[in-house]
Amino acid sequence: MTNSILLVDDEPGIRKVLSISLADLGYTVHSAENATQALEIIKEVRPDITLTDIKMPGMDGIELLKAIKTQDPDMEVIMITGHGDMDLAIESLKYQAIDFITKPISDVAMTVALNRAVERIEMRRRLNNYTENLEHLVEEKSRRLIEAERLAAVGETVAGLSHTIKNIAGGLDGGIFVLGKGIEMEDATFLKQGWDLVRDNVDRIKTLSLDLLNFAKSDRLEYLLTDPGEPAKEVFDLMKSKAGDHGIDLVLDVEPGLVPVLMDPSGIHQCLLNLVTNAIDACLASDPTVSAQKIEVSVGASQDDGIVYRVTDTCGGMDEPTKERLFQRFFTTKGEKGTGIGLMLSRTIVHRHNGTIHVDSQPGKGSCFSIILPRKNGLTNQMV
Repeated sequence: MTNSILLVDDEPGIRKVLSISLADLGYTVHSAENATQALEIIKEVRPDITLTDIKMPGMDGIELLKAIKTQDPDMEVIMITGHGDMDLAIESLKYQAIDFITKPISDVAMTVALNRAVERIEMRRRLNNYTENLEHLVEEKSRRLIEAERLAAVGETVAGLSHTIKNIAGGLDGGIFVLGKGIEMEDATFLKQGWDLVRDNVDRIKTLSLDLLNFAKSDRLEYLLTDPGEPAKEVFDLMKSKAGDHGIDLVLDVEPGLVPVLMDPSGIHQCLLNLVTNAIDACLASDPTVSAQKIEVSVGASQDDGIVYRVTDTCGGMDEPTKERLFQRFFTTKGEKGTGIGLMLSRTIVHRHNGTIHVDSQPGKGSCFSIILPRKNGLTNQMV
């Protein structure tokens, strides 16, 4: 590649002679009689190399060197100096001039200095090309890795969903078989057992379908300024009767004076409903003589001025292995009654609010699920 060069010298004779010599060496030559004119040419044509005299009227070569390096640190600058200006020449090296040559200028000295500048320019070009190619390579590898991770996630999801559907289908087959026996034998007990199995598994299908629909909608949340207590009050009103029917004391505690927060109210409602439903199921599955059957839903301010929701129960609790798997796809502690989507959905909704969800639990004592939403979460009042 042909390199361009800017020659800066206040003496017309020197500019003319050096311009001819530089052109003979294959350079595209631009010339300036002072530093001000040189800076204007640099803005217009951006030469690869600047060859400038140190001593010039007005702005001298050192000041021009500083100005060039400020605008374009990669431009190579060679200084021209007299024998009596060696201190200035050495000073120019401190300001990143690549070399200096002394007057009278010999062809050998100028060629050596120019070759050094060209070598650095070519090295920089190769390094830039290598870096650019490396960035493209990393981008391509990253894209393939993300694609592989997505495919793995899809495979895991399909496998989990297939397992859940297989369990439901097995339950339906069992119910149909028992119903058939009841009809064949005209046995009311078999009929009732078969009907209960069919009804329970149909309910599981409905629950699975709703969970999948809610999960699909979790990436289209509508964020509105909302009273943080409203979703909790709605869930409390919805579930209090069911909890009471099973002898479970469901209580609500909302801290007064909470400031409205930008959130998707139906999404947070869904999260709290999942947690309260799970807590009721945990109470029903636990030994009522071990601890009191109580669930508390609380809403308050967090330490960083955000909002924290807590659903605390005194029903059974979980061990560490169960806690570690709790938010995995299709993992459930409810046996054949669970779909394993509710907590996965809740975590997705909370993460889309830039929040966190975690659980503290001890076997035999109970569990506490916490949802923390930051007040300054970067969300906008729109469909996201």
